Amino acid sequence: MPYFDHNATTPLAPVARATWLRAQDEAWQNPSSLYRASAQVKIRLEAAREKFAILLGDAAERYVFTSGATEGANLVLAHWARTLPADTWIGINPTEHPCVVAPALALFGSRIRWLTVDAAGVVNVEALRHGNQLGNQAGQIAAVVVMAANNVTGVLQPWGLIAELCQNAGVAYLCDASQWLGKLPAGGIGGGGFVIASAHKFGGPKGVGLLKLAPQSEGLRGQLGGGQERGLRGGTEDFPSIAAMGAALAEAEQKKVFMESERLRWRDDFERELTAAVPGVRVVAADADRLWNTVALIMPFAENTRWVPRLDKRGFQVATGAACSSGQAGSSAVVSALGFDVETARRAVRVSSGWDTTADDWRGLTAAFAAVAEEVRS
Repeated sequence: MPYFDHNATTPLAPVARATWLRAQDEAWQNPSSLYRASAQVKIRLEAAREKFAILLGDAAERYVFTSGATEGANLVLAHWARTLPADTWIGINPTEHPCVVAPALALFGSRIRWLTVDAAGVVNVEALRHGNQLGNQAGQIAAVVVMAANNVTGVLQPWGLIAELCQNAGVAYLCDASQWLGKLPAGGIGGGGFVIASAHKFGGPKGVGLLKLAPQSEGLRGQLGGGQERGLRGGTEDFPSIAAMGAALAEAEQKKVFMESERLRWRDDFERELTAAVPGVRVVAADADRLWNTVALIMPFAENTRWVPRLDKRGFQVATGAACSSGQAGSSAVVSALGFDVETARRAVRVSSGWDTTADDWRGLTAAFAAVAEEVRS
């Protein structure tokens, strides 16, 4: 069954599964215990940390293993809530994932300044650079949150420029790299600020992720108690899952990301053929730089909750948007943040492929959309 919901979660990569099973056999002990077998697990855990430092950048000691991006976002935002001057703001890209927006609203409320974006949702770096907004003085933005790639539209953000700008201004930066990793080259994304990611977005197991600490983040250590992960969090590290996450990302870096151009052509062919087959359908952020695997569509009629199950019956799995918010009457929060009204947002359908998706799968999806259009219209 062709699966077009990889941005929600990916199947476990074979190399990740094999790595996980081997680690469960060979290195299942608690790495914090004092006997020799545990010390060997600890050595392998630190080697995994080194692997991520090599793949993403920055020092290995700044990498912390978490349960996923949601935990990482909560850790960073809670740290900022305790440490940033009370009369400063945090600047947030309005199309961030709910795992960032929800805790930010809870912790900062009216202290949020929504960053300026263009029609595609790309943050306006020049507005940040020249607006005298960044700084640690009263009324300034003391921390910035901008993801690397959007989970609904696939739009790529200028995270490198933003990281550099924040570093020069002496303000904190958090980048959600969950959708970037495993799809585009990871090199350098760990070089500035805080970075969060979830393994299951790029072929790793669920329930494990990473947080890359910013250089000036010593206040985070010990905030939750426990002696694991350099005092940042308690609980026994799940080394088999951590190893599987590293194997999935390493394989993507070594064998997959170079295939982007071909996959991008398949996505573009799909968009062109679909807009011809279903008159009136719109591609969100069509002219922006986007992930090769992602297409956000505004259907010409009927809510997305009528399209998705009918496509499923025809053998194609797609989504209405972020899986964690798809139960909210089918309305896409990201599409709404781009200025679309609620009725339009409820006609949004997200298509997101994987490395194993074929050109025939894309063509089959086009035919399925055309068939469902006739069914829904009638």
